[in-house]
Amino acid sequence: MKSDIHNGASAIVLINTEPGKESQVYSQIENIPEVVESLMLFGEYDLYLKLNCRDFGDLSGIVISRIRSIIGVESTMTLTVAPVEK
Repeated sequence: MKSDIHNGASAIVLINTEPGKESQVYSQIENIPEVVESLMLFGEYDLYLKLNCRDFGDLSGIVISRIRSIIGVESTMTLTVAPVEK
C-alpha cells in the first residue's frame, strides 16, 4: 500500500470537541497549512486530521499551540507516523 506521507514528521490527530462545537473547530483547522487532510467524524472522536510537518519539534508546536488552543477543543490524541523501510 502506498502512502502520501513525506520525509518530515507526519501524524494523525484525533480531536474531541465540546458538544456542538465540531463545525467551529473544523473551520479553524482549515487555517493551519500543515493540515493536509481533515474529516468530521461520528463516534469516539469528532475530527480526524493528517499533518505533514518539517520535523517533530514543528509537529509538537502545531498540536500544542495551534490545535489545542482552539476554543472548543477538549482533547487530542496524536499518532505519529513510523517510517517504513523499503
